[in-house]
Amino acid sequence: MLAVGAFGWLRGAYGVSTVGGSSMRPTYGQGERIVWESVDGSAVRRGDVVVFTPPESYGFRTPLVKRVIGVGGDRVRCCTLVGARERVTVNGKAVEEPYVYGGDADGAHRTYDVTVPEGRLFLLGDYRANSNDSRFHLDDRGGTVSADAVRGRVTEDRSVPALILTALLLGVVLVLVGIGLGIGFLAVRRRKAPPVPVVTWPTQPMGG
Repeated sequence: MLAVGAFGWLRGAYGVSTVGGSSMRPTYGQGERIVWESVDGSAVRRGDVVVFTPPESYGFRTPLVKRVIGVGGDRVRCCTLVGARERVTVNGKAVEEPYVYGGDADGAHRTYDVTVPEGRLFLLGDYRANSNDSRFHLDDRGGTVSADAVRGRVTEDRSVPALILTALLLGVVLVLVGIGLGIGFLAVRRRKAPPVPVVTWPTQPMGG
């Protein structure tokens, strides 16, 4: 039962998804499998990559993968020229974003200045020139997404897939063993019990 419980816990604590587009390049390419841990949206932080259900303004409900740029109370602006590069700023400070594709923090040449409401997140893709994210939904509460829409946070812990696979295999083995024991039990029950021998008691002649 402990192994079955562990398998159930792992299934509930982690998920595996396949990246459907290129908006998170170069961090995650199209077709790449990612592992995410189930977390409450209030637990995510700036820089986290999350799997979330997009709001209605996106036009579809397929889960997306984006990076958290701002959390409740943050002021997110684009773009500020720092040296020769345009940079996104959060609360007046330029954000170091080594993960953006080609070093382009803007991509779409769309200016924005958003104060993120409490309980919401400002999300961007790493491939700024090819990402449907908060920048394109500014009319809907500044393009922010409810923290409750977050399904999980992508993890780089390489041991998690091995744990999930081990738990899955263990679960399959336990199921097969259970089936085998059940079949064996039914087979035993169906066997006819051996006949009980009839004991003949000696009789004595009775006097008249």
